[in-house]
Amino acid sequence: MMVIVGDTFHNFVDGILIAAAFMVDVQLGIVTSIAIIAHEIPQEAGDFIILLNSGYTRRMAFLMNLLSSLATLVGGVLAYFMLHKMNFLIQPLLGLASASMIYVAMSDLIPSLHKRPEINATIQQVALILLGISTIWLMGNIFPHD
Repeated sequence: MMVIVGDTFHNFVDGILIAAAFMVDVQLGIVTSIAIIAHEIPQEAGDFIILLNSGYTRRMAFLMNLLSSLATLVGGVLAYFMLHKMNFLIQPLLGLASASMIYVAMSDLIPSLHKRPEINATIQQVALILLGISTIWLMGNIFPHD
């Protein structure tokens, strides 16, 4: 149950961040949504497996994940209406979101680099880092901003 509670809160915050990004710029909202979706798919799959291993049936694990995911919609809608009145919070929210995503990426990436010091693993990690940077550059060129 703790997985679902934590994931529900996490999804709620994701909804707030998506709404804040769309309020700044539609293109930023699209890129933010894509990034959050890319992050959420493996996380939700992992949560599903945890629920199955905790004794939930497939149907119940799926329903619990679905209900938890609806918190994204709730967070987004609430944020959209509330941030119109408190628009001074949009930029700090986006800064916090960016910092959090960078922290998560680095806290996951750096320990795995140290666990696999062989040259092939290092080359693979550097290639993936370059792929990530290239993706950001490409998105910046596809969705230019002023």
